[in-house]
Amino acid sequence: MSQEMDWGGNPTPLKVEDITLRDGTQSLFATRMRTEDMIEVAEMMDEAGFWAMEVWGGATFDAMSRFLGEDPWERPRTLRKYAKKTPFAMLLRGQNLVGYRNYADDVAREFVDLSCEAGINVFRTFDALNDYRNFETVVERIKANDQHFQGTICYSLTERTMGGDVFDLNYYLAKAAELEDMAADSICVKDMAGLIAPYDAYTLVRALKEKCSVPIHLHSHYTSGMASMSMLKAAEAGVDIIDCCLAPFALRTSHPALEPIMVALEGTPRDLGMDLKLMLEIGEKLEEIAPKYRDYWMPHKMSPIDTGVLVHQVPGGMISNLVSQLKEANALDRINEVYDEVAVARDELGTPPLVTPTSQIVGVQAVLNVLFGKYKMVTNETKGLAYGLYGKTPTKVDPELREKILKGFKYGKEPFDARPADILEPEMDDAKARVADIPEADKFDVMTAAIYDQTGTEFVNIKYGKKERPAAMDGKTLEDIKAEDEALAECKKQLADKK
Repeated sequence: MSQEMDWGGNPTPLKVEDITLRDGTQSLFATRMRTEDMIEVAEMMDEAGFWAMEVWGGATFDAMSRFLGEDPWERPRTLRKYAKKTPFAMLLRGQNLVGYRNYADDVAREFVDLSCEAGINVFRTFDALNDYRNFETVVERIKANDQHFQGTICYSLTERTMGGDVFDLNYYLAKAAELEDMAADSICVKDMAGLIAPYDAYTLVRALKEKCSVPIHLHSHYTSGMASMSMLKAAEAGVDIIDCCLAPFALRTSHPALEPIMVALEGTPRDLGMDLKLMLEIGEKLEEIAPKYRDYWMPHKMSPIDTGVLVHQVPGGMISNLVSQLKEANALDRINEVYDEVAVARDELGTPPLVTPTSQIVGVQAVLNVLFGKYKMVTNETKGLAYGLYGKTPTKVDPELREKILKGFKYGKEPFDARPADILEPEMDDAKARVADIPEADKFDVMTAAIYDQTGTEFVNIKYGKKERPAAMDGKTLEDIKAEDEALAECKKQLADKK
């Protein structure tokens, strides 16, 4: 690349947030990596000069307490003892926190305060509907604790590339303006399905850089195979920060590998200025650790990318859930009908971006529609989405459908357009009551019970010896996972062929 190009008006070194120890492990190893295996790696990473290291949030909280038998609050505190310089980042689902529903404001406030106390500095805050009213409570506490609020735009499409009448350039620019009005310290474009094409990345980043006064950050999964190309085009457009994983935990459904991007930009104004030799040494350490988690990976699959997502645009995690649900119903042969119904249901339910929790809501409803007839069975979550309990959808929910499915709904059938958490009752007292018979339980334990009323409360009981601790891992063998992956791969192939 020529050094004469203008680099989007940002001829400064490109910064990197390393996400190996959170999103990398979540994407490839089902979030099963133990804290003890992160310590030496984190200590080495602390010398690398990363803008931040993502070590927490997302599915980490759930997986640690439910499958690993580890207290999730201990991870950032433990790693901070060994990585003393680099800011720690987490993924926060707005009012969903690290769960799968909206929590009351008292829980949201306390959770952010405790996260700051545990050592989190950068809060990548997102909402599945890009409804930033769901940020208000957590942002107030992030700011009150003098930490970094990274406002996030979930990237979604209705066409193959950016455009159409919903998710066009103006949509993203308008969302960025909302985040700046909320005093975001940086803005992240979160491409959870790996759908952002390189030239769309260039166009979007260039426009954001011209409009916004805060740093722009790009996050894109490698699922489709485009992410590394998109990162380079974003660098040309002037993006300030990108997300990468170190090579052993990169690619596939994870993220671009850092090392080749470092070399690709070497000698340019966007040269990262990082030590490749150190990265290779950290990679060797990860290679030593990785084999113990191989049963959660897909070692038999030849292709490192899912080319089908370029056609159907359904995120890999959502496909896995659909396959699981249909297998339980002994109806896997109807997967193509479900794929078609996902697109229809998404449109009927207001075109939500397909990310947790809306991907699960739309996916489950699509399965029910195929198996039992259109909206003959409707989940409470679907009703909540149609009513407005999750926020404002990008397009309007079909009014006839809303009338039908909200008949008898406890909140009524008229659309709710206030901030979703406004109708939630406080929850912290109930959480305290659930662990009241455990004298040793502290404020962090209470929060664990608040986030997951069943599994979290059970974990606190196990932690203090009130219940027997189960096996630390969930017992899947390589053969089990291989069989699941083969079924999943066949369904993806059928969808790609059909399209």
